[in-house]
Amino acid sequence: MTQILQIHPETPQPRLIAKAVTLIEQGGVVVYPTDSGYALGCQLDEKRAVERIRRIRQLDDKHNFTLVCCDLSAIATYAKIDNIAYRAIKNHTPGPYTFVLHATNEVPRRLKQPKRKTIGIRVPDNRITQSLLAAMGEPLMSVTLILPGDDLPLLDPYDIRDLLVNQVDLVIDGGYCGMEATSVIDLSDDDPVILREGSGSVDAFRL
Repeated sequence: MTQILQIHPETPQPRLIAKAVTLIEQGGVVVYPTDSGYALGCQLDEKRAVERIRRIRQLDDKHNFTLVCCDLSAIATYAKIDNIAYRAIKNHTPGPYTFVLHATNEVPRRLKQPKRKTIGIRVPDNRITQSLLAAMGEPLMSVTLILPGDDLPLLDPYDIRDLLVNQVDLVIDGGYCGMEATSVIDLSDDDPVILREGSGSVDAFRL
């Protein structure tokens, strides 16, 4: 049965955060708020949970997953980051950006882009997300919650629960959190490449 938790977007209740983290650590799939809409997430090494997310989104094995991290130090564990990329990410996080970088060996092979061995990295500006990550002590494996056939992410957590009942274990109601996807910047080569222009300004990455 899919649970729903109402967590305050400005002052997340520690008891509810702990409840959500316990469920995630038990292999659960969670819908949670970010600064660019709701997302699907699970633990990094939970293969079954990752496969459940693939089925919900109908993703093939070429899809780039995103690791949602709490800060820059966490990013360095999972992605190879040079000085130029570090400065660019530092200037734009936390915020509505996803950065594509070469993955380190800490990232399971199945989550990397098969040919280029890259991974998306993200540090959202959302207090619920930050509280979850702090309590977990590790990143969330994540994708935006856009259902097959839809162009935009879902906005209402109760609609999400009804649509995904028994497909996800928990929906966190964090209120309205936007509906425009992140801007995606590829920093895996010498020059930045804008893969998608979303809610974050990309002016600093134009050549």
